[in-house]
Amino acid sequence: MPRPKKLRFVSAYPAIAAFVPQGVIATGEIFMSVEELESIRLSDFEHLDQETAANMMEVSRHTYGRIFANARSIVAEALVTGKALKIGGGTYEFRGIGGRRRGRSGRGHGRR
Repeated sequence: MPRPKKLRFVSAYPAIAAFVPQGVIATGEIFMSVEELESIRLSDFEHLDQETAANMMEVSRHTYGRIFANARSIVAEALVTGKALKIGGGTYEFRGIGGRRRGRSGRGHGRR
């Protein structure tokens, strides 16, 4: 039996749940978890190094690197193949104001 995944902490649920190509017919769908989007936000949008971003998500740097690499791969596949990118699910918990944890209401339901 595999070990259960440790919760990853995210700042908020994404405001946008999907990106769909315009002007062409989508060739399919690809799914990204909330914690994968958070890794892209921290590294590519906030320009944090992996060590700092891993600390914010409360995972090891190695685990963060795997999450981030997978997230970039998903985005690349969506852009290159014209697939709709849908965001949701995963194993996460919201970080409250001032760095305090809030309840487990943010826990996702995994990938579809």
